Amino acid sequence: MYGPSLKRAVLLLLGLQLTALWPIAAMEIYTSRKLEAVNGTDVRLKCTFSSFVPVGDALTVTWNFRPQDGGSEQFVFYYHGEPYPPKNGRFKDRVFWDGNPDRYDASIQLWKLQFDDNGTYTCQVKNPPDVDGLIGEIRLSVVQTVRFSEMFFLALAIGSACALMIIIVIVVVLFQHFRKKRWADRAHKVVEIKSKEEENLNQGKKVSVYFEETD
Repeated sequence: MYGPSLKRAVLLLLGLQLTALWPIAAMEIYTSRKLEAVNGTDVRLKCTFSSFVPVGDALTVTWNFRPQDGGSEQFVFYYHGEPYPPKNGRFKDRVFWDGNPDRYDASIQLWKLQFDDNGTYTCQVKNPPDVDGLIGEIRLSVVQTVRFSEMFFLALAIGSACALMIIIVIVVVLFQHFRKKRWADRAHKVVEIKSKEEENLNQGKKVSVYFEETD
């Protein structure tokens, strides 16, 4: 019904339309871009994605690393149906799968951070036929830990401040206690003096009455 040339034209037109729509539906990767963590601790490198097709068994996740001070790109981690951690190199026994493809999560965990872990980590996800798209990046900065001496002096300063506050509270309480006791002793002495004066006065009255009666 249709000639070969017309069929080729229709197929070419459809191909051009699909090519135009393909970048819009390409894989999208989401990362934190920048991340800071303390030397010696563990960190989660979060990478999530969106795909225009359901996640299938062909899904692959590739993590690589570019050192901050330069050098060639290094393999970090690979996932294809199951995790494939590195068997040698700097990341051996230090990187673990922490993602969930069903939730579009391709994250990993990096343990026992070192200063030479500074650099850029890339996360690439492919979910055929959705294999195009930008690669996610995380620039990790490993910062200095608090030294033991600094922790010791900090704890010492906090402990000294707490001890000083306790001493001040005890001194104030004792001062108030002795002050009240001193005022109570003074009041007691005043009462005793008044009682003696009244007693002496009563005795004087009795004597005067006695002399008046004898007269």
